[in-house]
Amino acid sequence: MNDTMGSSGSTSSPTPECSTNAPRPEGPLTSDVLVVGAGPTGLLLAGDLAAAGLSVTVAERRPHGISNMTRAFGVHARTLEMLDARGLADELVKRGRVMEQMNMFGRLTLDLTRLRTRFPYILIAPQYEVEQLLERRARSEGVHFHYGTELLNLRQDGQGVTAELRGGDGEPVSVRARYLVGTDGVRSRVREELGLPFPGVAVIRSMVLADVRLTEEPEDILTVNGSGDSFALVAPFGDGYYRVMGWSRKRQVPDTAPVDLDELRTITREAFGTDYGMHDARWISRFHSDERQAPAYRVGRTFLAGDAAHVHSPAGGQGMNTGLQDAANLSWKLAAALRGRTIDAEALLDSYQAERHPVGAMVLRSSGALVRLAMAHTPLQRAARSAITRFLKVVRPVADKAIGMISGLGIAYGAERGSHPLTGRRVPDLELAEGRLYEVLRRGEFVLVAPRDDRVAAPEGAICAHWKSERGSTLLVRPDGYVAWASDRPDAPGLHAALTGWTGRA
Repeated sequence: MNDTMGSSGSTSSPTPECSTNAPRPEGPLTSDVLVVGAGPTGLLLAGDLAAAGLSVTVAERRPHGISNMTRAFGVHARTLEMLDARGLADELVKRGRVMEQMNMFGRLTLDLTRLRTRFPYILIAPQYEVEQLLERRARSEGVHFHYGTELLNLRQDGQGVTAELRGGDGEPVSVRARYLVGTDGVRSRVREELGLPFPGVAVIRSMVLADVRLTEEPEDILTVNGSGDSFALVAPFGDGYYRVMGWSRKRQVPDTAPVDLDELRTITREAFGTDYGMHDARWISRFHSDERQAPAYRVGRTFLAGDAAHVHSPAGGQGMNTGLQDAANLSWKLAAALRGRTIDAEALLDSYQAERHPVGAMVLRSSGALVRLAMAHTPLQRAARSAITRFLKVVRPVADKAIGMISGLGIAYGAERGSHPLTGRRVPDLELAEGRLYEVLRRGEFVLVAPRDDRVAAPEGAICAHWKSERGSTLLVRPDGYVAWASDRPDAPGLHAALTGWTGRA
């Protein structure tokens, strides 16, 4: 095994070897959590768990080195808030380029500056920039990395998961962990070992992707347009190269068909009227985009996150963002279960599926709708697209809701009947007497936001903070920045019950 160890970073039944009812545990514990896959989702998750004081091992099939041949390049506002809660957002913003408007179908402009956030824009920053920051953090927190290492199989019992891995030397090695998380992409070996299907369809075929230099610089940071028979996208990497993505209805061939720059030039001229003088491609490929989702994100002590759990069209740039938010949702729950900071660990871990599976389904629907509108070519389809864009132009609340869902700021989780209206909703970056909320969240704990004159003592597993203003409400904010409990007036019994239920202590 190649150990580049950093200073520590239709429903289907599971197959019999993955059953949590095995008669006895196997072997000594190697790590608290084994993460399979070192993309953005796995790196954020591993860093969070190690920051919580847990031992974390990451196994990655690829050799060490962060590739710049990645498809994702847009970081949405909610993801930037998640990175801000880890002290990484400001550095990433300095590396990227800010886009304050989304232009859709050549007719509709969505104003992102209306978003109520510290980051009212899309940050154009390639995936490898995000990975570099997350890997650095994971290493600094003590995560152990094994690159060039593939998962062969896994078995579960009541106390943990045994994974058989094979490194560069070809020898199998068993790793024992209390939990395992598969963040190993669309062809997830973890998902296969769990016996989970990955139902769905190919939403778009024969798309050409290339990183090129341009003689003419586009006017907009992100350039997108479609002609009915073709559409294309151009986005900068910031290093002199541009990511160009193109699709033509006239050229539908298998992914294995040869592809060259002339094909992409033809597509972009059809979509934009120009190919911007593209030249010097450092990489070019043909691929297809699927819409797929696993029916379960948890089987026993094994979880799926990111593309291993769901994959969808690139429209709206939500793929990497959704995976990172999966990781932010799961990491604190795993940490709480492993540190004994919850009364009902099983219910808390099950809430990952309950909260994130509907979000994955929503992203499949929204991104699929966007790409189908972009591909509209019949008179009826084009008329429908025109009607939708006119409606969004005129009815601003609907447009704002659409922006909120794409940015991630509008995503909320379900709450019990009778809960405060804020329960399950994302909390903005509140001004507190102790500083910004997302700076306080960097400690990875619950934050109890109380009125200025309230001197309630926070229990273990929570930080007590106070409104900078005269607000009299009380909020219990989860480590991932969502409201766990709220009250508009003093409610000691309710607060006690909330603290006990969420943190296991009051």
